[in-house]
Amino acid sequence: MTIHREGYRTIGIAALIFGLLNVASFSFLSSDVHWLSLLIFIVTLGLLLFIVSFFRIPNRQLTVDDSKIICPADGKVVVIEEVVDEEYFKNKRIQVSIFMSPANVHVNRNPINGEVTYNQYHKGKYLVAWHPKSSTENERWSVAVKNSHGEILYKQIAGALAKRICNYTKVGQQVKQTEEYGFIKFGSRVDVLLPVGTKVNVALNQVVKGGVTVLASW
Repeated sequence: MTIHREGYRTIGIAALIFGLLNVASFSFLSSDVHWLSLLIFIVTLGLLLFIVSFFRIPNRQLTVDDSKIICPADGKVVVIEEVVDEEYFKNKRIQVSIFMSPANVHVNRNPINGEVTYNQYHKGKYLVAWHPKSSTENERWSVAVKNSHGEILYKQIAGALAKRICNYTKVGQQVKQTEEYGFIKFGSRVDVLLPVGTKVNVALNQVVKGGVTVLASW
């Protein structure tokens, strides 16, 4: 396991706060209210470990198969439905949405090989990630990638806690399946818009792993 580069600053600040709080606690409270000092230590250590865990990149055997579309994120499948995409395709698509809780790995990976044909950041609200309107009203970053099989659009969507979406792609870039393309801090979701007729290989409420689970087949 390694730590994502987006986490270095956050973990450093959290570690500093942890140290200062506990030095102050044990200096001024330990002799009179020892149990309170111990409680502060346990709670702050738990929070620090949670933050470190949030930015983890686990070692995995990634799935690379050009005939498949791989899940771009860890989490639970919360939507599989036909929608009309008003942002890019302007036609019907199959939407598959993956909700990421704060406990999930938050690295986002390319579902397919191909060329980036669209890359657009949208300012927006911070509705809870499972809200039906979060796909179109929340802060989000959309990327479309095209290859010989077809073209898909995937969106990083901020939730009530997520306040920063990181995206490392640009139009014209050649991306490789399962390679990292972004990161969302502190809970959110990713929507994938597939051509109508694509075979979806996941089910509602299924727990999936980014870069590992086959989302769909061309």
